Amino acid sequence: MKLHALNEGKIQLLTRRKTSSKIAHIVLLTLVITIIPIYYPYIRYILEKPISIQTPTEDNLEAQTITTLSHHHPLYHSHLQPTVQKEEYDQKVVVTPKTKEKRKRGRRGKGRNKGGSEVLLKLTHNSAGGGSGGGHKSCDLFSGEWVVNPEGPYYTNETCWAIQEHQNCMKYGRPDRDFLKWKWKPNDCELPVFDPLKFLEMMQGKSLAFVGDSVARNHMQSLLCLLSRVAYPNDVTNSNDQNFKRYEYPEYNFNISIFWSPYLVNTERTDQQDVTKPFKLYLDEFDESWTSQIEDFNYVIISSGQWFFRPTMFYSNRLVVGCLYCSESNIRHRPATFSYRRAWRTAFRAINNLKRFKGVVFLRSFVPSHFEGGEWDKGGDCIRTKPFVSNESVMADYNLEMYNTQLQEYKIGEREGRKKGVKFSFMDMTQVMQMRPDGHPSKYGHGPLQNVTMANDCVHWCLPGPIDSWNDFLVELIKREESIR
Repeated sequence: MKLHALNEGKIQLLTRRKTSSKIAHIVLLTLVITIIPIYYPYIRYILEKPISIQTPTEDNLEAQTITTLSHHHPLYHSHLQPTVQKEEYDQKVVVTPKTKEKRKRGRRGKGRNKGGSEVLLKLTHNSAGGGSGGGHKSCDLFSGEWVVNPEGPYYTNETCWAIQEHQNCMKYGRPDRDFLKWKWKPNDCELPVFDPLKFLEMMQGKSLAFVGDSVARNHMQSLLCLLSRVAYPNDVTNSNDQNFKRYEYPEYNFNISIFWSPYLVNTERTDQQDVTKPFKLYLDEFDESWTSQIEDFNYVIISSGQWFFRPTMFYSNRLVVGCLYCSESNIRHRPATFSYRRAWRTAFRAINNLKRFKGVVFLRSFVPSHFEGGEWDKGGDCIRTKPFVSNESVMADYNLEMYNTQLQEYKIGEREGRKKGVKFSFMDMTQVMQMRPDGHPSKYGHGPLQNVTMANDCVHWCLPGPIDSWNDFLVELIKREESIR
């Protein structure tokens, strides 16, 4: 009997232990199920949040040439889309990256794009540009859609004197006109169409400079055409160089200048007669053709981009540090972002070193080309006839890297400028113009030698055309700057 009672006691003890163990597991499981949904977003944010941008030194500049983006990076979301066939020209498109610009790329978290070649650009502008469109100071000007505007265009190739031949699409037979009937509509406000008279009144007694390449000149010519509806300027240029022009509107004491600097830094040609030959880029030296001229301007719009894909030799401290598309095997071959980063670093250093500059510098962001069906010199073309909507267009990797490099350098330069009282503003046209594959000259742009076979132009913009909207943005950004002074 005693043995039976003892055994029965042991059995009850074991049963209690097993029951307690089961209860403990159930309680633990309940806690896990309850806690994880509450704290999962925070844990995921900590694990995947993008690394904050630090001021790079010369030692880690090279490491920043290749960009790593998180799924939760405030600029981009991965997005795979099927390749489009030629007959589907008004469907979704994947812009093929240049084969020579291959990179090793890494992405963390769910944002990883295994293909590595198709990334949808998603932009936020809480601190980089913004705007007060339609009177709403909190409105993000750069997130929106292209909407139909039956009132456009506001000038023609017959009413504007400032259109160059290779952007005169109407003169050279472009058959469609629908691409002229669109305007940009921000998601949360209205962006007023450019009013030339109000613009001149706002700019009375002031000056505006464009610094950059032929797309910067394209923008200036668009502005001149829009202003031609109410006023014609005097050409007061001191030289015959078409790359350095100055126009004055005497009734308003307002002037516009253009400074040619496609690389932004000191540059030499290896062949003075052939622009296709490699350039020497002195990446740490100022281009004084513009840095010595802008100190007294009220507004400066600086931009650059497509020239950095040309064959170039890179110099630092007057020593060769690399090249792009060069034939020399004993020189280190580097990507376009290597020189792009250093050129912007030097440009910002030049601006921030100006002693008397009291104006505002607008960095107009990198604007992609729209070659489809091949590269620019291999039959690529841009024959679309209407804009994309915001979820259709896909950025190729090298365009994405150029944009991200530029934005990083802007943030660094803007931070340094703030210490010295220099004001910068980000004019973020990248995604806005990524959605306009229909606005280029293509084969309807001819240079002076009309019998010479030319590549299709999917870089510049027809005049009139989508680039006219850049001046809508410019007005709003200037108003924003004036309102906080």
